[in-house]
Amino acid sequence: MRSYTQFYIDGRWTSPVTPKTAEVINPATEEVSGEISLGSPADVDLAVAAARRAFATYGESSVKDRLDLLEAIQAEYERREAELGEAIMVEMGAPKGLANGFHTLLGKGHLGTAIEVLKEFKFEEQRGVTLIRKEPIGVCGLITPWNWPMNQTCVKIFPALAAGCTMILKPPQLAPYSAQILAEILDKAGVPAGVFNMIQGQGSVIGAALSRHEDVDMISFTGSEPVGVQIQKDAADTVKRVGLELGGKSAWIVLDDASLAANVAGATAGMMGNSGQTCSAGSRLLVPASRLDDVKRAAAEAASGVTVGDPQSDVAMGPVVSKSQYNIIQQYIEKGLEEGAELIAGGLGRPEGLDKGWYVKPTVFVGTNDMVIAREEIFGPVLVVIPYDDIDDAVRIANDSNFGLGGYVSGEDLDTCRAVSRRMRTGAIWVNGGFDFHAPFGGYKRSGNGREWGEFGFHEYLEVKSVIGWGAA
Repeated sequence: MRSYTQFYIDGRWTSPVTPKTAEVINPATEEVSGEISLGSPADVDLAVAAARRAFATYGESSVKDRLDLLEAIQAEYERREAELGEAIMVEMGAPKGLANGFHTLLGKGHLGTAIEVLKEFKFEEQRGVTLIRKEPIGVCGLITPWNWPMNQTCVKIFPALAAGCTMILKPPQLAPYSAQILAEILDKAGVPAGVFNMIQGQGSVIGAALSRHEDVDMISFTGSEPVGVQIQKDAADTVKRVGLELGGKSAWIVLDDASLAANVAGATAGMMGNSGQTCSAGSRLLVPASRLDDVKRAAAEAASGVTVGDPQSDVAMGPVVSKSQYNIIQQYIEKGLEEGAELIAGGLGRPEGLDKGWYVKPTVFVGTNDMVIAREEIFGPVLVVIPYDDIDDAVRIANDSNFGLGGYVSGEDLDTCRAVSRRMRTGAIWVNGGFDFHAPFGGYKRSGNGREWGEFGFHEYLEVKSVIGWGAA
């Protein structure tokens, strides 16, 4: 049992203004794994005041001082990396190989990338008689989701620290443990008092208080579209900057060539990773209609090969995060069946042999792009295969979505893959796989605004000042 009942405010662990706790449920067992405190607007006021005081000095700190701090955090992160993986496994059900692998590696990668970028970043440049300065925006509210807890938290904290900002983190209530350990890491590494603050609690309470707060200069939120819309409304009265990374319904276009079966299998298995709880997951698999029989065989075989079970064991897929999430996914599967989509793998209920825990069958439908299961973000291991007639039709289907976060193109002809990627209206596209911590990440349309990752992530936390006449003779 874990008990995390204090917040990190002004360099100290402190009890909430008004004591209130909530249980945290292990999604693999449905049992209580610990408790956290739930904060209030009064706790937000204390944290914001601490961050505002700290900004007066940290906002003027040198690049060297900030580099030294990030490198100290890096050493402490590596020392406690295994603890972070264990926490992720318990809080949101990620299998041990994933929790101790990609989940924690993403956090470490964003930290290393922030260090790399900071070493070369130009905070000042002279253009003619004008000096252009990039200055920290100020006090930032960081609101993060449960699906990739280290990725989504670290991609905000470390660029903000590198830019010279101070911050208040509101971690996800469903997956709070890894954030608590990360706060301990920052404290041990010597983050100055007030620069980093953390309050656990409900998004509707803490997130709203941060978004409305007069002394918060910027909100960075990752999560669902409806919550992102509400945050923009809450922030409007104070005209603060709002960075949003929201939902997705990403298309994965597979070209018609000799590698089709292998690419379909890879896309299907990829969709099931992290139990389908990835905003940029390729949840619409676009395939040549003339090869649909081959596609069905490859997708069904790949889905049936995804092992599901106890995160502590060597499986590919654990549970989804909560009972509520499980029920939502089941409703979408029911909707797909009602709409007449062809079920070729998975379906309703838990996988065979699993009668406890929020486990979902790796599910594959064949359908059309106008179905609800192809229009709305399910956020579970549910893939919709959609046939296309030709490349133009594939691009049309891919772009026919309210979202535009991720996209994928797989095929042997790289020139064709590149041409298709140019035509897709989405913020990030993976051509035949690949990975890059320096690639900007963010969405078109209802998938949000702004960009995170690498150098582009720094710009989220900076204001641009022009000093005209600086270079006058």
